Amino acid sequence: MTGNTAVATATADAGTARRVPVGSAIYNGIVEFLYDEASLLDQIDLVAWGKTLATDLIYTVPLRQTMPLSQQAASIVRTTAHYHDDHRSISTRIARLTRTKSAWAEDPPSRTRRLVTNIRVTETAQADEFAVSSYLLMTRSRCESPDYHLLSGERRDVVRKTDDGFKLARREVILEQSVLGMPNLAVFL
Repeated sequence: MTGNTAVATATADAGTARRVPVGSAIYNGIVEFLYDEASLLDQIDLVAWGKTLATDLIYTVPLRQTMPLSQQAASIVRTTAHYHDDHRSISTRIARLTRTKSAWAEDPPSRTRRLVTNIRVTETAQADEFAVSSYLLMTRSRCESPDYHLLSGERRDVVRKTDDGFKLARREVILEQSVLGMPNLAVFL
């Protein structure tokens, strides 16, 4: 099963699967995981963030195009993406950002703030995996510019419960914008 298929299947399962109740131990654990993840990314602790990723991770941010209401299902273009990464490529990006001087797009690093809301968790066919939908609003400022860039979207994740805590196994970020209002997308969502 490809990464896009896995996320789509988990999302489809979410429509028919049992919702995990707000306030339950699993729900609270996943919410805490997402908040900790946002904090690690905002603090630019990419090495620690990398440890929260499952080794079979698939991480995608497909393109978005503007379509009429009757064609909204076609507005997400999964054949082309801003990101289409796996654990290995993300680990390489983390190493480049933290151990080399060649990551000029993020040196000096962006100042970001990720707000994660509207978290919905559902069971999947796998007892240790949960389909998680959340909304993301990220502010980003660069260098000395007084302007903020905003990025918003829905994250469709598969979060896996392991002996080491929760791990991110899949992420698909559906951005609201069809044209990004920032010069690059060199940060993780």
